[in-house]
Amino acid sequence: MFFKDKIVWITGASSGIGEALAKAFAMQGAKLVLSARRMEELERVMKECNLSNENCLILPLDLQNLENLETLTKTVIAKFSRIDVLINNGGISQRSLATETAIEIDRKIMEINFFGQVALTKSVLPILLNQKAGHIVVVSSISGKFGFWLRSTYSASKHALHGFFDSLRLETEANGIKILIAVPGKIQSNISVHALKSDGSKHNKMDHSHKQGMPAEQCATIILNAIKNNKEEILIGGGETKAVWLKRYFPKWFGMLIRKQAKE
Repeated sequence: MFFKDKIVWITGASSGIGEALAKAFAMQGAKLVLSARRMEELERVMKECNLSNENCLILPLDLQNLENLETLTKTVIAKFSRIDVLINNGGISQRSLATETAIEIDRKIMEINFFGQVALTKSVLPILLNQKAGHIVVVSSISGKFGFWLRSTYSASKHALHGFFDSLRLETEANGIKILIAVPGKIQSNISVHALKSDGSKHNKMDHSHKQGMPAEQCATIILNAIKNNKEEILIGGGETKAVWLKRYFPKWFGMLIRKQAKE
């Protein structure tokens, strides 16, 4: 039970990969802090994890509203006295052409996916440094490795996470901080349903690729194993993850292939 009694704070814990991670950590005996915007869904996840109020803290969080992060972090410490693992999983996707997307929507996506993750990490980092131990996990996306149809700003936000957290790893590893960047491909979740269209409305449609993707529970298991083994970056998914290798070593072939992909 590697994670027994570890304090694990998960954002985006109300569904998808975040929910699957919560259940996986709970089965390992971890104590959880569950964050997302929807209080009722967090309560459902807590119940399904079979956790008591003693071992779980529900902490609603909107990554677009960064003003109360210091208060939220103090709430976690007041209850559990420490933080062992921070899972930066919360975020939002996009399904719109760059030429049609209002700049306000671009800013919203960057605020949630990049600045929200960075701000939360910075609020927790002094605690981890004082402990001289802690693990930060960033849930990126295969879109953080290359651009794709209808995901210009989403892809940019994920690329930005790689640059920031790769740099942060170098700056903090001597102080006992470990950082894992998880790069999921096609995972079964509602990320496409909640994705933003050009006017900011929801896509409200499940992409075929996500329907056919890896179960979120399997993705969560891979992430937990990567934490245990101190991995710095992992690709998660099926054949689509090979595109990362193809782009690096055979960019012309990659370009031909990516242009043939379905625009969904």
